[in-house]
Amino acid sequence: YSTWQRTLTRREKDAQMKRFCKAQAIQRRLEEIEVTFRELEQQGIKLEKSLREEGGTPANQKTQWMNQLLYLVQKKNSLMSEESDLMIAVQELKLEEQQWQLDQKLRTYMNKEESLKTPEDRVAEQEILEQLLEMVNKRNVLIHMQEEKRLSEL
Repeated sequence: YSTWQRTLTRREKDAQMKRFCKAQAIQRRLEEIEVTFRELEQQGIKLEKSLREEGGTPANQKTQWMNQLLYLVQKKNSLMSEESDLMIAVQELKLEEQQWQLDQKLRTYMNKEESLKTPEDRVAEQEILEQLLEMVNKRNVLIHMQEEKRLSEL
């Protein structure tokens, strides 16, 4: 039993560490996206000023600036889509963590001998099961959102 419990504890810690590392990576990427947004905004402002101020500029130069501006808009839209995906991943990680915590609480009740459980223990156990079900449904909604987003992008 103790070997089984140690293995289970180790796996839980590994899963928790993976969630933590994933959350850190997502946070770093969100910060990078924010910096890139600012850079794109500055480039866009410069291009827009160039387009407005240069009345006597050759048509091919204006076309080139417009193409650059459209590229910036496309890049910004791509980053916004990635940011949206990352925010969904953050929500999913939060739900995973909450589910893990609920699992821990449920295990304490389930490991308790049935004859030693009080009516309050049984009610608490049932509430945790309902919360777990709600958590699973929320995660399912996130998965459907991701799938719909993926299909709409195709």
